[in-house]
Amino acid sequence: MSGDNQRVDAPHSPYAVPPVPPVPPVPARSRVRRLASPGLTLAAVGLAFAYVGTVDPNEPGHYPVCPLFRLTGILCPGCGGLRSAHAFAHGDLITALGANALAVVGYFVFAGFMILWLVRAGRGGPTPSFTLRRPYWWAIGALALVFTVVRNLPFGAALAP
Repeated sequence: MSGDNQRVDAPHSPYAVPPVPPVPPVPARSRVRRLASPGLTLAAVGLAFAYVGTVDPNEPGHYPVCPLFRLTGILCPGCGGLRSAHAFAHGDLITALGANALAVVGYFVFAGFMILWLVRAGRGGPTPSFTLRRPYWWAIGALALVFTVVRNLPFGAALAP
């Protein structure tokens, strides 16, 4: 074979890899664009709380009844959540805790997550992720189950709405 036929870099070679063009740098997002997602999320939750704060769930006919409670008479972990949100929206933390203490804990966890998200977005940092290892999810589920059982027993009547 001649030297001309043994060129390794020939374009017709099945193993030839074309050169990769350089990737242009990603332009930095503006502060407004970074704050858009957490801001819109906070606005949507604020509107939902404003609606529940305006339309009283203690008056019948405004919201549907919990299907588990209607069918079995058992209070689920979310029963009283709307009444809790209504009281929370009016600044009545004691009534909110009495309606559904687990929901109030959820409001504060959500508020902490939103503050973290807004601060990171304002500084250009990464979006916080809410990833927990499996044992923590099991613990949260067990806590919700214990809360549900205790609030349905006579000695846990203080946790019932």
